[in-house]
Amino acid sequence: MSWLDDLDDEDDADFDESDIRVRPNPKANRPRTKRRPAHADAAVARVLGVDRGRYTVLVDEDTPQERTILAVRARELRKTPIVTGDRARVVGDLSGSEGTLCRIVGILDRRSLLRRSADDTDQVERIIVANADQMLVVVAAADPEPRARLVDRYLVAALDAGVRPLLVVTKTDLADPTEFLAHFEGLGLEVFTSGQGAGQMPLEQIGNALVGHSTVFVGHSGVGKSTLVNALVPDAGRATGHVNQVTGRGRHTSSSTVSLRYRGAAGNGWVIDTPGVRSFGLGHVDPANILRAFTDLDDVARRCPRGCTHLPDAPDCAIVEAVAADELGPGGAARLDSLQRLLETFAAGRRGPIG
Repeated sequence: MSWLDDLDDEDDADFDESDIRVRPNPKANRPRTKRRPAHADAAVARVLGVDRGRYTVLVDEDTPQERTILAVRARELRKTPIVTGDRARVVGDLSGSEGTLCRIVGILDRRSLLRRSADDTDQVERIIVANADQMLVVVAAADPEPRARLVDRYLVAALDAGVRPLLVVTKTDLADPTEFLAHFEGLGLEVFTSGQGAGQMPLEQIGNALVGHSTVFVGHSGVGKSTLVNALVPDAGRATGHVNQVTGRGRHTSSSTVSLRYRGAAGNGWVIDTPGVRSFGLGHVDPANILRAFTDLDDVARRCPRGCTHLPDAPDCAIVEAVAADELGPGGAARLDSLQRLLETFAAGRRGPIG
């Protein structure tokens, strides 16, 4: 006989747990799930600007219902950078009424990313703008003096991002830009020149180049970039400044990146104005993208020895030999010089094989 036989039904009642009180979860009645709503009804909006955690977005673009609204990012996007030019999925109150906010719950795939780093050795990238397909580099012929190396850096970043570069030289009434522009022969750059007097700003020609494109404007502080933006987009209201007569440096006037719609006789486009900078790091750049922008030279480079830098002192460089043999025509030497200058600009911060 087992001692268990001594237990009767009344004893079993002592072990009944039905009357035990369980303290509820103070945060929720159910465990938190990592699954998020699909937001199948989300609208697609263009991010026009970012200001202290608030995003100005454009919904129903190019329709009679087009409007701008304010948005915040959803919690699940807290580690995702959202920048001007992004195409965002938004939900919530999309009326645009005063005091309302919607939420950004996703970012569509980006077609391009224009980036820079703090310096050439910094691998941490700063995203300037997303989905631009053109870069308009603004430089002054004088006051402040033009810096060819800074323009080279803009061009390297544009070529790396797959963005078409354009060049505007302002203040040509103060100095002749011919010598400066000679640095860029062979790159196939479309160049505009602009003066400070009435009628000296080629707004129609520049505007035609903007139609159908999303164009990011970049330039050193004080070169007249904001003045040009205000002339192209009359209601832009971008602040303009002056050049310090002691240091020769421009004063930062634009403090944020913002998208503005250009409307012209030939059509519409987007102007993306950025703050002026005095340096442009290339720590994030893939040097192979620089060579690929020179399609004819890239074809010849296939004959180069492994690890060729394509610089003037590179042994057995097929491009250098082809130019010396006049295989690339009358413009070959100028294109090689442009390529080498861009590669040297990049290599100044990162020594090693290129291409």
